[in-house]
Amino acid sequence: MFRMETGVDKERHRLLRARLRAANAEASAVLREMRGTPREREEPLGVWALDGGGELVGGITGHTWGRWLHVGLLWVAEECRGAGVGGRLLGAAERVAVERGCGYSRLETWDFQAPAFYRQQGYDVVCVIPDYPEGHKEFTLTKRLG
Repeated sequence: MFRMETGVDKERHRLLRARLRAANAEASAVLREMRGTPREREEPLGVWALDGGGELVGGITGHTWGRWLHVGLLWVAEECRGAGVGGRLLGAAERVAVERGCGYSRLETWDFQAPAFYRQQGYDVVCVIPDYPEGHKEFTLTKRLG
């Protein structure tokens, strides 16, 4: 007999993550080889675009892990869009990722955001999820770096 509980529990989350990572490492030679190396750790990444007054007009955040850059957020102020700021931010993040030993990049975007922009930057669509959120599509895109 099992009892099910719902709710946020940081200690159970930590334990669940540790047990899943151990099971994954047991099942995958690649993940096993990464254990205890710098490639195993997610390393945060951020690049910021500032105007002449030091105000934030764009930025990109994400992390590197396992020879991959994962772009989490990319935003450019509306008045700066179309001026190449997004491409410069993405390019700078990709260069940092390559310096960290990454060979690939991945990201997610919605149909009302920037899938065409990412394709122009050399990304390929590898997955489309319809109705996520309802009425929209989410795209996963990847790119080989270097």
